[in-house]
Amino acid sequence: MANATPAAAPVPQRINLRRPDVMQAVAAQVVAHYRSEWVEYIRAQGGILNHGGLTIKLAKEFGFCYGVERAIDLAYAARRCFPEPARIFLLGEIIHNPEVSDQIRAMGIVSVSPKPSDEELAQLHLGANDVVIIPAFGTEVVTRRKIEALGCQTVDTTCGDVMSVWKRVRGYSRDGVTSIIHGKARHEETKATTSQATANGTGHYLVVFDLNETDYVCNYILSGGNRDEFLEKFKGAYSPGFDPDLHLVAVGVANQTTMLRGETEEVQRRIRSAMEKRYGNGEVDRHFRVFDTICGATQERQDALEKLLRQPMDLLIVVGGYNSSNTSHLAEMGEKVLPTYFIKNAAMMASRGLIRHWNQHTAQEVETHDWLPSGRPITVGITAGASCPNNLIEDTIKRLFELQGLNPADIVRV
Repeated sequence: MANATPAAAPVPQRINLRRPDVMQAVAAQVVAHYRSEWVEYIRAQGGILNHGGLTIKLAKEFGFCYGVERAIDLAYAARRCFPEPARIFLLGEIIHNPEVSDQIRAMGIVSVSPKPSDEELAQLHLGANDVVIIPAFGTEVVTRRKIEALGCQTVDTTCGDVMSVWKRVRGYSRDGVTSIIHGKARHEETKATTSQATANGTGHYLVVFDLNETDYVCNYILSGGNRDEFLEKFKGAYSPGFDPDLHLVAVGVANQTTMLRGETEEVQRRIRSAMEKRYGNGEVDRHFRVFDTICGATQERQDALEKLLRQPMDLLIVVGGYNSSNTSHLAEMGEKVLPTYFIKNAAMMASRGLIRHWNQHTAQEVETHDWLPSGRPITVGITAGASCPNNLIEDTIKRLFELQGLNPADIVRV
């Protein structure tokens, strides 16, 4: 007797999460969780609040971007359209912010590994009545395929800017061009992007983190080198079967969308220059490709901070999740100009004499004493990453006034 054909996974009924009635209810819920009347008031005053010897200056652009707002809206809509006892799972975090993650968990949405193993998926017993949310960073191709094969509902909140990068990387792969991706090899977004490069089984990629790594690659393109040393240096940051002697002949540059624009542009310039020197200006188009894949919201926040940093200030506070790439780059920009403290929430400002903040160079939370000047008027700049809600900015501002010995309730009338 012939073996029976395995039954196909059931096709789940598709639900429109963006129905007007759903979105209206979601909007009210999101506003209740994350809105700040303080921030709205200060923005209406030109981004400056001055009281009791303390001046607060807000960057013109900060906080939630459209992609983040869309991801959060869809997660909230999923809970509303699939009320408990329906099971909803989230691959990792919807965005990189602990406050938002706490709210998501409070709604009964269960976070699982961003790349669950077959064993983990088997333990979940996913079926047509279950829902899996794909976060704003996207997910790896193999993970998406596994989930879809199980027949469960999927809610895809992947940012449009991320998908634009995927399109370019897939194009490189189809044409036999290696993707050189400026980003952090272990970041969820970069992992999702690199999986697009290898989705057809023949593409290759290499992730470069900074200009030092870029220069190493450029020198190899120009002069060759020790293949084994190259592969060891970039271990975990290239595609299976990648060979620098074969796969650096034709390359296309892309990026993790939250990197510093200026650095990404310099990565592009240096690799193009290496190709021109190696093959000649007339042949460079056969060996080098590039498209602008910088996230617009990321760039707006970096540009706004750059303008803020031109103004006289005593210190800068950057608010956001410690694992947020775009937030870490804002802190990096501030550190080059003035004392900068990267905090996840207002509770990190323990007193005038003690602040706990993230040191991204050592990847640990550290303490700084006597961080807030006393005995004279002070000006504090504040910005936040694209995944930070406005209510956390409000908490930060209120805490600064409290440390000045002032009651925030007496300051802003809105």
